[in-house]
Amino acid sequence: MLARTESSTVIGINSLRVDVEIDIARGLPGFSIVGLPDTAVRESIKRVKSAIKNCGFDFPAKKITVNLAPADIRKEGPSFDLPIAMGILAATGQINPENLVDKVTCGELSLDGGLRPIKGALCRTIGLKGSRKKILLLPKENIKESSIIREVNVYPIDNLIEAVAFIEGEIQIKPAKTDLERLWKKDGQSRMDFGDVKGQYHIKRGLEIAAAGYHNVLLIGPPGAGKTMLAKRIPGILSKMTIEEAIEITKIQSVAGLMPPSKTLTTKRPFRAPHHTISDAALTGGGTHPRPGEISLAHNGVLFLDELPEFKRNVLEVLRQPLEEQTVTVSRVSGIVTYPAKFMLVAATNPCPCGYLTHPKKECHCTPHQIQKYLSRISGPLLDRIDIHLEVPSLTSEELTQKANGETSAEIRKRVISTRTIQQKRYQRGKAFWNAHLESKEIDKFCPVDDQAKQLLKMAIIELGLSARAYDKILKLGRTIADLTRSEIIQAEHISEAIGYRSLDRNLWTI
Repeated sequence: MLARTESSTVIGINSLRVDVEIDIARGLPGFSIVGLPDTAVRESIKRVKSAIKNCGFDFPAKKITVNLAPADIRKEGPSFDLPIAMGILAATGQINPENLVDKVTCGELSLDGGLRPIKGALCRTIGLKGSRKKILLLPKENIKESSIIREVNVYPIDNLIEAVAFIEGEIQIKPAKTDLERLWKKDGQSRMDFGDVKGQYHIKRGLEIAAAGYHNVLLIGPPGAGKTMLAKRIPGILSKMTIEEAIEITKIQSVAGLMPPSKTLTTKRPFRAPHHTISDAALTGGGTHPRPGEISLAHNGVLFLDELPEFKRNVLEVLRQPLEEQTVTVSRVSGIVTYPAKFMLVAATNPCPCGYLTHPKKECHCTPHQIQKYLSRISGPLLDRIDIHLEVPSLTSEELTQKANGETSAEIRKRVISTRTIQQKRYQRGKAFWNAHLESKEIDKFCPVDDQAKQLLKMAIIELGLSARAYDKILKLGRTIADLTRSEIIQAEHISEAIGYRSLDRNLWTI
């Protein structure tokens, strides 16, 4: 007898419908799965068999063939356990096959028939929004994240027995729903506050500009100057995410298996700080079966790379394309996957191997060759993609002993949000989302400069030998600085400040 049920698989952060076909025929007892299953899918044979028997159902001693269609897409993970089990029960007449027609099932079975959580539950739920099938059966642990999608009725299932009883209409289960608007009122902001930072006022100004326009930042300074402390406080001054941004982040975390059962939605902008020993595959995503990397996990948030020159050269170079495109494409034998990667890069470095080149008290013992070799680990093309270069000086004894009395993150964030609102109105019909993401044609349209600013830019190009990309970065920075002052025209003082944030273009560290 033949039976069909429906499930789904996740490719990247999107789901794809999978038809699960079960054929039970006469012959020697056997159980085979076709349709490009991976090891976890093939191992479902033993899990399904034990679960069916331990739940009191009959497992047929016949030849069982399971087809996962479309057959040219690789199927991964244990999420097909439940639909395969339901299909076998339908094919053997233990449940009515017609009751499976309008339902989608996903879940991993334990040997006693209980359901374990799966990865990518939110992606599967969103994938049903445009489908005619709006009933989804999921393990209870996945319900929190999936219940935010109103268009789909998601039913929490505890075990195989409960799934069969619900399918047959023997019990009633209420679909899980979450009030997204009420949940969204909770402001998931960082507890780290800029009010705790002593001194460093010009650094705070530079980071405010970076947060207002979503610009990439490089912090340069000796050990103990506060580079890491400052970087960790950047998420606290970024504008609140939109619901769409939060759902996108939650989808990535769901695929990566980072969503705890108690969590419904990610409301805080991510802050990822990988160690400098990370591989290029771990940074961009990959593996035999591609998974999101650190740059995708930092999507709509901050990616912090401390001790930037200590990262391997090939690891740093893979950042170049994602910084431009806001996406990363991973190619493997199993397929090609594209992940979103719109992040703010915040990097920190010492000015020399020992770190004390710019220290007012401690002497640097590095040779010019050592300094040049150390800084050359950061390639020119990568530096070109970093908008703001900030020199972080060591604090004086007076600054260290005084109480922290600077502006709080809340005060800075108000100005950032106000500037963000200006950008939203300006780019509501364009592709850009932040000033930092303006393309060449959009720069010409949205970055008007006065005559004095034009003259200053010409002088900067001649004196500093700016690349075309660095020129665009200065204009984008000028646009953000002008927005902070509510100026529609980019003026000379805005351009002057923007040029001041390009210290590496000015060969500040040449020995």
